[in-house]
Amino acid sequence: MHPNDVGPTPAQRWREGWWAGARAVPSPNEGPRPPGVVPELVVIHSISLPPGRYGGAEIEDFFTNRLDCAQHPYFERLRGLEVSAHFVVRRDGELLQFVSCDRRAWHAGRSVFRGRENCNDFSVGIELEGLEGEAFAPVQYRALVLLLRELRAVYPIAHVAGHEHVAPGRKADPGAAFDWQGLQRALDWPVACFAPLAAASA
Repeated sequence: MHPNDVGPTPAQRWREGWWAGARAVPSPNEGPRPPGVVPELVVIHSISLPPGRYGGAEIEDFFTNRLDCAQHPYFERLRGLEVSAHFVVRRDGELLQFVSCDRRAWHAGRSVFRGRENCNDFSVGIELEGLEGEAFAPVQYRALVLLLRELRAVYPIAHVAGHEHVAPGRKADPGAAFDWQGLQRALDWPVACFAPLAAASA
């Protein structure tokens, strides 16, 4: 690139809530946000299908309602479920997008954040390929930092929380091994933006 060339602006990198930096895998499991509501929260999840196995097509198949539940005994508990997230960060750092960020993905379920219920209405859901309680790959954190910066450039993102923080007692991901402090340092956002760090400093 020539020094005087200007790269695409954030608005140019996004088209109707889809980010050019992720591979689009549209999911049918989505819907409109309530009128006037925009994403202000990011909810971090972890997922692996079956648990502890990485790199296969099962996550994509699950979020697009194509998962063959006869493939593995664990999948029987997923039969009939219709869920999604906006993004998945694979173990190798690849980013997949399943739902436009202008739309509501079905990721948080019964949830509440700072007294506000139904987090799906006002959040972006990001799944990290991994097992709750176990470490995530450094390349996943790098991809997550890039994605969070992109999101904040186009949406009024004010907070980042784990699924465990918006659905305590029901969910435990991404788990104790997730490096919240490292994420905060990499982004250089205020501590108050990160739910577990804000709670610890209160």
